[in-house]
Amino acid sequence: MTARLIDGKAFAAGLRSRVADAVPAFTAKAGRAPGLAVVLVGEDPASQVYVRSKGKSTVEAGMESFEHKLSADTTQDELLAVVAQLNANPEVDGILVQLPLPKQIDEAAVIAAIDPDKDVDGFHVINAGRLATGADGFVPCTPLGCVMLLKDALGDLTGLNAVVIGRSNIVGKPMAQLLIAESCTVTVAHSRTRDLADVVRRADIVVAAVGRPEMVRGDWIKPGAAVIDVGINRVAGAEEGKTRLVGDVAFDEAAQVAGHITPVPGGVGPMTIACLLRNTLVAAHRREGLEAPAGL
Repeated sequence: MTARLIDGKAFAAGLRSRVADAVPAFTAKAGRAPGLAVVLVGEDPASQVYVRSKGKSTVEAGMESFEHKLSADTTQDELLAVVAQLNANPEVDGILVQLPLPKQIDEAAVIAAIDPDKDVDGFHVINAGRLATGADGFVPCTPLGCVMLLKDALGDLTGLNAVVIGRSNIVGKPMAQLLIAESCTVTVAHSRTRDLADVVRRADIVVAAVGRPEMVRGDWIKPGAAVIDVGINRVAGAEEGKTRLVGDVAFDEAAQVAGHITPVPGGVGPMTIACLLRNTLVAAHRREGLEAPAGL
């Protein structure tokens, strides 16, 4: 048995296209395009790549992109002042402060300062609370993308056993909440879970988000299960000096057992920016008192 590949790249392209198609109608009604502000502090190379990619995708979708690049020695008060300006700017619907931040800045304080209705990353405690209680809020982009891929592959998720490996605020916890909302029976596992392999073997859905290269082995997977690999790990390649990307799941092994599986790269990764654009468009509609388009 070989698993069916879940093509996150193709699904993300479709979602970005649906977002772009909905922008002109919003712009006509609101008299402006939706706006996303991204704040980058410091020179982290990976963060610079992400921010460039987000800016490019925002513009391609017909939205306004506001980029704020601050030096690595920026103080917390200076960053909070930028956030306050963006909260007050009527042209900005979404605010994203690129993480990680330099050590002199308290990430929690910065996230708490963002207007929850502009928090398109879904990290604010108010949005976490909205998600936990089933109210309308913004959901972190990566888990939101994972659920979209699962529903596209499997249809109705009601009653399925799901194991989420990882308990971060960015992926693990919101992922569990989203699966509960889909009426799954959810177990949140982590590095201290006893008999982790045995726990995973009972799952119809496995979401791996631990940041450990190929930790989840093929013999952990229940035959026919859907495997969503959130991990992005750089490891040594076959050639000296070269590296390659792998997930948290031993893909070749798991693909022999699973029913559906996401590759790395090309699985969950492309969904993150697509969901960010989706959240920005929804935020823009809510702020203008308009109903967000269906199908997002």
